[in-house]
Amino acid sequence: MSRKARMFNRKASSSKSMPDEVIEALSLKGGYKIADIGAGGGYFSFRCAEEVGPDGRVYAVDTDPDLSKFVEETARKRNLTNVVTVLSDGKTLDLPKDLDLIFLRNVTHHIDNRVDYFTKLRDFLGGNGRVAIIEYRHANRFSMRGVFGHFVPVEDLLREMREAGYRLEEDLRFLPEQSFTIYSRAE
Repeated sequence: MSRKARMFNRKASSSKSMPDEVIEALSLKGGYKIADIGAGGGYFSFRCAEEVGPDGRVYAVDTDPDLSKFVEETARKRNLTNVVTVLSDGKTLDLPKDLDLIFLRNVTHHIDNRVDYFTKLRDFLGGNGRVAIIEYRHANRFSMRGVFGHFVPVEDLLREMREAGYRLEEDLRFLPEQSFTIYSRAE
């Protein structure tokens, strides 16, 4: 089906990406509602769906219809009835207003006006909702990430999230090439 989706899932599931540690750090509970923005091939959507159980929901959000179709078909094959695909135009989202977690992994660098985007995301968080962001920290300017700007320095993320109305809850430093920060509403 989708070579791109399988490549994304291979990268997400590699030991270098430390997926078990990421899932543990998210402290997911049964019944949680999660949006996985930029779900790609769905690796973390599926992992979260298993954690939150049949009473939870995982909204696998992506702008690529082929990736969304891959996630939908894979969820069906794996009998993960709590995964809902959401095709986004990249500007607007159709999500419930009581999410427990919004998860973004290696997609923040694709968002043009991050302060505005994350300000709008606050509307989807429930009372104790959190936003977890995994993003490449830096890149050698001669690397693929450096050439294409596929990274956001953690200092920029911290400032932008503060400007968007969040406070830092956790700054996890176990990923070798990425920052991993978790936020809640500042109010």
